Amino acid sequence: MHIAILVTNTDFSAFASARPDDGEKFATLLGTVRPDWRFSPFWVCKGEFPADPARFDGLLITGSPASVTEDAPWMLRLMDVVRAAIARRQKLYGACFGHQLISRTLGAGIIRNPQGWGHGLLRVRRAAPMPWAYGSNSIPVYGSHIEQVAAAPAGTRTVYTGEGLPVAGLAMGDHLYTLQHHPEMTHRFICDLVEEYADVVGTEVTARARASLHEPADHGFLGEEIARFYEWGR
Repeated sequence: MHIAILVTNTDFSAFASARPDDGEKFATLLGTVRPDWRFSPFWVCKGEFPADPARFDGLLITGSPASVTEDAPWMLRLMDVVRAAIARRQKLYGACFGHQLISRTLGAGIIRNPQGWGHGLLRVRRAAPMPWAYGSNSIPVYGSHIEQVAAAPAGTRTVYTGEGLPVAGLAMGDHLYTLQHHPEMTHRFICDLVEEYADVVGTEVTARARASLHEPADHGFLGEEIARFYEWGR
C-alpha cells in the first residue's frame, strides 16, 4: 500500500526540530507492522498538498498544536480534500487534529474539554464494533489536547470514548476512522513532551501526566489496528 501522510503539525520549535517529525513517526508506526508499505509525507500546513490524493491507497491526517477552529487557508483546503476523499470512499484516518478536522468538515462542533487537558497516558474504551478492531476493549494511548469533538457528526458512529471525552474516535462505513489521541507517539517522546509543556498546562496537569507514564502504551498494537483499517474491505 501507498499512504499519503498529510502533516498538520505547526510546531517548528527547537524541541520539535530535534525529534522525528509526524510524517516519520507515522511511517515508523505503520512501517513496523507493514514493512512493505510506502509512505509519502505532505506538509499541508505549509501549503504542500498531493497533486492527486485519489491515487493513494489511503490518506492519514496527523495531529497539530493548531486549533481547527482557526480556519486557516490550509485547513479549509484540507477540508476540501477530506470531503472529496469521503465522497469517493477513500480510506481516511485522522489522529488528534486530524480527528477534529474531519469531524468539523462533517459538521461537528469543536469545544474545550470541560475537565481541562487530556495529557500523558490516557485510556479509551471501545464504544461500537469495528471489523478491523484488534486487541482489548480498553486501550492505553498517549494524548495531549484541550479541545475535543462536541458530538459525533451525522453519518458517523462513535467507536471510542474516554474519561470526559464522549467522542474519542469515529468511523464511517469502512472508509473513515479517527482517534482523538496520538498513536504515533513513543514513550520517550511523550515523556519529553510532558516536560516541554509543563509551563503551558500547569503543575497539576503535569504531575498527573508524569504519574500516568509509569506504563507505556502498546505501540505495536495501535499500528496493527490502523493497518487493518486500511486493509479492511480491499
